[in-house]
Amino acid sequence: MLTECSEFGERAVLVHGKSLESHGVLDKILAAKPDAMTVETWRHPGGEPTLLQLEELLAAAREFRADWIAAVGGGSVLDIGKACAGLLHAPLPIVEYHDGAPIEPARTGFVAVPTTAGTGSEATIVSVLTNADRNVKKSIRHPTFMARTVILDPELLATCPPAVVAGSGMDAFTQAVESYTSIKANWFTEQLSLEAMRLIASAIEPVYKGAKGNEPASLLLGSYLAGLALSNARLGIVHGLAHPLGARWHQPHGLVCAVCLPHALEFNRRAMGAKYDAMGNALGADLMQLTERLMTALAIESPFRGRDITDREAFIKETLASGSTAANPRPVTAADVGDLLNNILTDG
Repeated sequence: MLTECSEFGERAVLVHGKSLESHGVLDKILAAKPDAMTVETWRHPGGEPTLLQLEELLAAAREFRADWIAAVGGGSVLDIGKACAGLLHAPLPIVEYHDGAPIEPARTGFVAVPTTAGTGSEATIVSVLTNADRNVKKSIRHPTFMARTVILDPELLATCPPAVVAGSGMDAFTQAVESYTSIKANWFTEQLSLEAMRLIASAIEPVYKGAKGNEPASLLLGSYLAGLALSNARLGIVHGLAHPLGARWHQPHGLVCAVCLPHALEFNRRAMGAKYDAMGNALGADLMQLTERLMTALAIESPFRGRDITDREAFIKETLASGSTAANPRPVTAADVGDLLNNILTDG
């Protein structure tokens, strides 16, 4: 991996998660580096990436004088590595970019190597970060955030626990569905979305159960295609809801998306029109029935059932302000968000 990225410079920061180290994969990567290359490693502590974690990573990368940033891991690792590369030379405090300050073009190369199949972060210009002080989770983005090199290695999925396979895989499936039905979709993104759906739906359960054949590669490719689609077509109400839900209850993003998807499908069913049938034709099954079957097969249960929310108005406002919500095939009102939230909190 590192040899393939020598063109970016001799000083690299490699961002990774705990599992890469515990499974011995990190040592294998470092052992294969070119002699002329110096690599500094930085381990993400886990959970959804925060502004404070990004500040710590940026400080380490700047002190090291990194030429480029590599991220090998799941969505959180990729997102924080991407933000580090994108903002390494940024003049303003990080919180200002999170609050909407214009981002200058990145000057640092970013290399993405996903170890989970689901977030699509390796294919997007987006980094999702949480301001823990304000309990606000949202994205920063810039065209120059796109990875200059993406390495899809299905053998890396072997380090991924089944629960993560389930959550991240359903995140990718949701991305494929939402990018396909988004009001910003076009013919090209629709083809990516449909193929992503087909690949993910056929592979996610076998990989969850430990399959080692062609399925891991199919799942990884499906996730990548879904990322390409969403990067150009945006998403929908699931992701509009998922960010404030995840920020308030600190649940994995993929799990949150999986729980929200059935409610969103019911909400959007009529607005999808002929696209609903087209997805069924691509999948060989009714979309809503397939989603319910996958949720059961992957043992996905809602962490929100029976919860109460104390800042409902702020939650609704945050959901409506999301660019994902704006791209939903059916216009979303404050009352709609309230109804969806009620359904999620009572039914799971």
